[in-house]
Amino acid sequence: MAKSKSNKAAGMPAGAPPRVELRRIVIAGKEYPCRITMGAMLRFKRATGHDVSKLDSGNIEELLTFVHCCIASACNVDRIEFGLTVEEMADNLEPDALNAFYDGISSPSAGEADTEKKTVAPA
Repeated sequence: MAKSKSNKAAGMPAGAPPRVELRRIVIAGKEYPCRITMGAMLRFKRATGHDVSKLDSGNIEELLTFVHCCIASACNVDRIEFGLTVEEMADNLEPDALNAFYDGISSPSAGEADTEKKTVAPA
């Protein structure tokens, strides 16, 4: 994920983990924060009975539940009202917004180094 601010600019102590760019998602024309947090993972476990590591990417209900948990958690932290149920959110969520969320968490951000180095045999 791309960094939005340096720790010093964000008022955080040196050595603290860098703040990451906040993701936004639009539902029914309103923009909400949406990011993966420990709270989102806890909400998902309580809603589904299993850890997010067991999320079935072929199960649309689980995917939407996880997004709902990410929005609810981010809104709670940012003190933004979010009173939609999973169904209400889904009714107003465009498929492109859902795809953008999952594309954003599954692919490395621009500017981040690829941790897997490839070696080429000399010719």
